[in-house]
Amino acid sequence: MSFPRQLARTRRFTLGVPRSFSFAADGRRVLFLRSPAGDDPVTALWLVEHHEDGGVHERCLVDPRSLETGEDLPPEERARRERAREQASGVVAFATDRGADLVAFALGGRLFTHHVPTDTTVEHPSAGPVFDPRPSPDGRRVAYVSGPGLHVLELPGGPTQPGATRPLLVEGGISWGRAEFVAAEEMRRTRGYWWGPDSARIAVTRVDESNVGVWHIADPAKPWEPAREHRYPAAGTTDADVRLAVVSLEDGRRIDIDWDREHSPYLSRVAWDDDPEVADRLTVQVQTRDQRSVEILRADTTNGRTEVLRTLADDAWVELIVGAPTWYGSALVTVEDLADAGPGGSRSLVVDGVAVTEPGMQVRSVVCADEQGVVFTASTDDPTAISGYRWNGDSVIRLGTSTPGVAVVASGGGTDVLVTATDETPLPNAEIHWSPALGGGRQEVAVHAQVPEVTAAPRWLTLGERELRGALLLPTDDDGTGSLPVLLDPYGGPHAQRVVRSATAMATSQWLADQGFAVLVVDGRGSPGRGPAWERSLHGDLATIPLQDQLDALDAAAKLEPRLDLERVAMRGWSFGGYLAALAVLRAPDRIRAAVAGAPVTDWQLYDTHYTERYLGTPEGAPEAYDVSSLIGPEGELGPAEPWPEDAEPELMLIHGLADDNVVAAHALRLSSALLADGRSHRFLPLSGVTHMTPQEVVAEQLLTLQVRFLQRALDVPAR
Repeated sequence: MSFPRQLARTRRFTLGVPRSFSFAADGRRVLFLRSPAGDDPVTALWLVEHHEDGGVHERCLVDPRSLETGEDLPPEERARRERAREQASGVVAFATDRGADLVAFALGGRLFTHHVPTDTTVEHPSAGPVFDPRPSPDGRRVAYVSGPGLHVLELPGGPTQPGATRPLLVEGGISWGRAEFVAAEEMRRTRGYWWGPDSARIAVTRVDESNVGVWHIADPAKPWEPAREHRYPAAGTTDADVRLAVVSLEDGRRIDIDWDREHSPYLSRVAWDDDPEVADRLTVQVQTRDQRSVEILRADTTNGRTEVLRTLADDAWVELIVGAPTWYGSALVTVEDLADAGPGGSRSLVVDGVAVTEPGMQVRSVVCADEQGVVFTASTDDPTAISGYRWNGDSVIRLGTSTPGVAVVASGGGTDVLVTATDETPLPNAEIHWSPALGGGRQEVAVHAQVPEVTAAPRWLTLGERELRGALLLPTDDDGTGSLPVLLDPYGGPHAQRVVRSATAMATSQWLADQGFAVLVVDGRGSPGRGPAWERSLHGDLATIPLQDQLDALDAAAKLEPRLDLERVAMRGWSFGGYLAALAVLRAPDRIRAAVAGAPVTDWQLYDTHYTERYLGTPEGAPEAYDVSSLIGPEGELGPAEPWPEDAEPELMLIHGLADDNVVAAHALRLSSALLADGRSHRFLPLSGVTHMTPQEVVAEQLLTLQVRFLQRALDVPAR
């Protein structure tokens, strides 16, 4: 099997890897998702249980193929999967009650539960196609979203019998219980309702998008199909009106949570305390439109009033961290950027206002807070590695091994799960660390992922005076003598990394190298793991610094490896990486001879509010930031660009999915028009029916092959 086909078929080697872990309150049960093989996209629900006699047993709870459901998904579920970049099918999301006795999930828009003690799966009646079902903590009810409304499934006959469904909140023109676009895409808040620990109330979002601009996503290859309306809050325009209420399941009484929404319109996090004895402790985090201030509120669920517990502020923006804020007993746990903690500042774990992590540690996420402490992920002096840690009330303890890698961590009831990828092994390792209350010990969880057809051999580099982190990959058959054309393969922007200590993450770059290139992958300023000053250096300009860092890294790498041919350099990328690739041939055509720009943002006024305004402000307030960062001007003309030499015009290929509702196809289409008007030749590959994540297997396979052929011709590299 060719590598491009394997990469597509395995969904970039994610299939067969255990994921989405959930725990019983006592840590005895661990539920997770996993497909049966590395090329099988149908994901099943699994359980590993630690029995009272000390035995550990693993079994499949739900095989979706046995339920004979299709993939006719409701629009809300399709949107959720696109926001989450979900590429699998079958059971791709689930939720449990407190004891992990009852599991709820949706298949093909149909509502199912599985009762673990009796091993019983039941399909239930619903109000319509089901999205995001979640059991109450006591397992007596299941809430779910259908269309714009929130509904409740009652289980009067118990968990092994079909229940009865009823509407809880339905209002014309309003969505209840669903995360709006910017929350799911940019804030990483993917849900819109939260059960209270007493199982008698639900905190739920009310989303009014009536004033959000309507865009139309059409497929020109199917002109007989109507365009799909899409509410898209472009930079400088109106966001959704998001409110929060607490609703009683018994009588429907609704308490609206009150905060200054004009000052802080963004609702970024909602969390109940898991302890039923403090059921009224509802924590709400809100953010100003300019994102320079975040308030952490405690809401009184009896009258809706809120009090400010803590305010976080920054002159550029306040970063939102997954899992924070939370509570460790009665102590408020936050993650805060401390400018004076270490040379570039630190993203610190803070408990009741006191930093408990050392200067230089950069917290990535908060996983869990329980009696054993606070579990979180972080990087230390090596930003290419992410590890799990627990602060136990006195000190910070690392979880797992000391081998540098990238760890995905889950925790509950004192039991931890670590799925760790390294550059030393082709597959990640997954293991459960049982709670001390269960006697401790470890249990491996099988990984069914495929081993890549190529063996990545990155040379990890620290480049230039800014110590940019990079990986250089040479052809596997390189004899060490000839010059090598260079392919820059970055993401290059904020909020994401490409240079990580994972063999799988480097596999595609290694295959590209094997096609006759020296592939250089570099994370520039703005990437996470290097501290708040590093990330905020992009504020007000998304073009100049990212491009300069790639060019400086290229020069520094050439000093370490003189065989790099700086006369034959290309760049490829997707999303921000696609933007950066197009930017490179327009503003540095003397350095970059060819580029493949996939799904590029070309006009930042056409990207969403929360992401764009974080870095650039609003178009009205900071027009100069948009002028310097966009590839096209306000009238559709080509933006700032260097002349292309007549005797050596760069080659540019634009690629865009026409069904993309995140970076809409207008970005590439408008750039193509501007290039044509300016007399600059280029190629444009439109992808019918393809979204931002290109999940179709044939498309993904051929797309990689076409890019390589284009780059080989552009840099005069013999095909292999």
